[in-house]
Amino acid sequence: MSSPDTFDLPITGMTCASCAGRVERALRKVPGVKNATVNLANERAHVEVLEQIDPATLIAAVDKAGYGASLEQDSKAQQADQRKRHDSERWHLILAIILALPLVVPMLLQPLGVHWMLPAWAQFVLATPVQFFLGARFYVAAFKAVKAKAGNMDLLVALGTSAGYGLSVYQWLAAPSGSMPHLYFEASAVVIALVLLGKYLESSAKRQTASAIRALEALRPERAIQVIDGQEKDVAISALNVGDLVRVKPGERFPVDGEVIEGQSHADEALISGESLPVAKQPGDKVTGGAINGEGRLLVRTLALGSETVLARIIRLVEDAQSAKAPIQKLVDKVSQVFVPVVLLLALATLVGWWLAGASVETALINAVAVLVIACPCALGLATPTAIMAGTGVAARHGILIKDAEALERAHEVTSVVFDKTGTLTSGTPRIAHLSALDGDDDTLLKLAGALQQGSEHPLAKAVLDVCAERGLTLENIHDSRSLAGRGIAGSVQERALALGNRRLLEENGLSSDALSESAKTWEAEGRTLSWLIELKPERRVLGLFAFGDTLKPGATEAIKQLGARQISSHLLTGDNRGSAYAVADALGITDVHAEVLPADKAATVVALKKTGVIAMVGDGINDAPALAAADIGIAMGGGTDVAMHASGITLMRGDPRLIPAALDISRKTYGKIRQNLFWAFIYNLIGIPLAAFGLLNPVLAGAAMALSSVSVVSNALLLKTWKPDDQGDAQ
Repeated sequence: MSSPDTFDLPITGMTCASCAGRVERALRKVPGVKNATVNLANERAHVEVLEQIDPATLIAAVDKAGYGASLEQDSKAQQADQRKRHDSERWHLILAIILALPLVVPMLLQPLGVHWMLPAWAQFVLATPVQFFLGARFYVAAFKAVKAKAGNMDLLVALGTSAGYGLSVYQWLAAPSGSMPHLYFEASAVVIALVLLGKYLESSAKRQTASAIRALEALRPERAIQVIDGQEKDVAISALNVGDLVRVKPGERFPVDGEVIEGQSHADEALISGESLPVAKQPGDKVTGGAINGEGRLLVRTLALGSETVLARIIRLVEDAQSAKAPIQKLVDKVSQVFVPVVLLLALATLVGWWLAGASVETALINAVAVLVIACPCALGLATPTAIMAGTGVAARHGILIKDAEALERAHEVTSVVFDKTGTLTSGTPRIAHLSALDGDDDTLLKLAGALQQGSEHPLAKAVLDVCAERGLTLENIHDSRSLAGRGIAGSVQERALALGNRRLLEENGLSSDALSESAKTWEAEGRTLSWLIELKPERRVLGLFAFGDTLKPGATEAIKQLGARQISSHLLTGDNRGSAYAVADALGITDVHAEVLPADKAATVVALKKTGVIAMVGDGINDAPALAAADIGIAMGGGTDVAMHASGITLMRGDPRLIPAALDISRKTYGKIRQNLFWAFIYNLIGIPLAAFGLLNPVLAGAAMALSSVSVVSNALLLKTWKPDDQGDAQ
């Protein structure tokens, strides 16, 4: 998705890391371009511009470099185009195998003692269409590369196979009549067939790395049932406006982001947030476009459409992450710039070296061809982007949005995680933490307090009513209810005059808290808010005490334990009082507490901690944004503010603290795959090129090894798709 200061261009014709680097350099030379990154795996260029630029200028620059570019296509049109190319590659591969197989069969029969060879003219007839029809793509791309004064994989393939084919034609025509010359038609034809096989398998695997985006795209409904003056009408999503009412039937996907106006149901948000359980929805609740409505009919008011929906923003974040470059890719880019010229020099050195050593021109040329074929740098260009695409894709399916590749690469190095308290480790809404009835009857105490709080919107009132509902308590009607400014609330229940409020209310009525003083001191030290329930008539006395406090989120304790098991220390950073901060820290087993820290000082605290190692900061509020930006890795909790999400490198789609160690885990595994892929990409060449140069690897085996290197790199990256967070099963 593009914005006025960025462009995303689908690129065609790239085959290796050298190609991606050349497109990047061509785009960066365009006046007004700030930066350009090209992803070989998803064949896209992300261009950042400093000023208004005509996209045609960017497309022309790519075309001049020898490749194709276009404005971003509709996702469905793009997928259809990819399927068409994939089908074309499959038919080309099948035809290449059919033509090359008769050429390679005699070579396979020789170890069995069968010495049979096709006539030279038959070999020529079979090899020629493979070389010049099915292999035309290599010549076209190689010509464009030479025209742009650069080299790429296609140039190596074209030179290598042409040399083998040309030598065979020469040997055939120069051979005495009736003799059977040594021909290499099978080498050139089989190499092309193997390269096509590698490209087809690579294409199939790359489609799987992009499956996360396709799965998210598939969640977008195309039509909705609009409700106008009570009448239902089936319309396209594009015809809706913010504020319109839509009807969502059971089992349908929500077509828009909106607010429930009428009805009750549950929503399955698993593919959007990773939340495994359906979420209850009733009037006033927000719903997300793409989620599945459960059992009820809902009337929803539209709040967001198109690119402003949560789903569209998720897709944009995942696309940006998959298009981004990890810092380690810079090494690959530097290598790829000189790789093809170095390989050409090595091939020339091999040719000259064998000739000077007294070998025939035929032997020298075949060994040089093997060097050209084995060295194709496909795997090098795919090593990093395929791992990033697979890692960010599987993370998104589990509710972890990784915004950029740098965050993905650095997260595995984290040594400490700094947590905000409210909304991150705690729910952010008060609950009854403790209660004590002087007569020992907690339910009666709750019923009286609940009766007083009926109809109140105060957060503490809601906390009392929630517990009453959980315990199934029936509440009496309240009479003469009145608010006591700065003290609490009063009213009559069953002819008893009652009041619920703070210590000031207690003192104004001349009542003593001696019987509950020890509990009150303990709970106040924990940072709890205290409320006293007193009876004013017929008898003036204290009935009991409530202590309200923020409650730990489910999974918070487990998250801290998982981090500790990985030798990652946890810090609590909060503006709350020390009592409240230490109560939460003690419950979770956190020993490093920074309490009563002003919002402006949170970033400074994080900067100071960075001297001790790599720091991840987790928060959800506007006041956390500076600290998130200051940390090495910023992690924003789901449900938090947009400001926090923009300041962070990783966003968690739901407020489950267990996603924090999960995010660090998928980062570690993805970075591990990048290193493994780069190892295999380099090792194939480090071993293969010397073997080919010393005549120990013929062109056919070199072609097979080259194809295998690309497929193994992409397949290794795809193993990340089996990953699951620890709370959902063993991580793979």
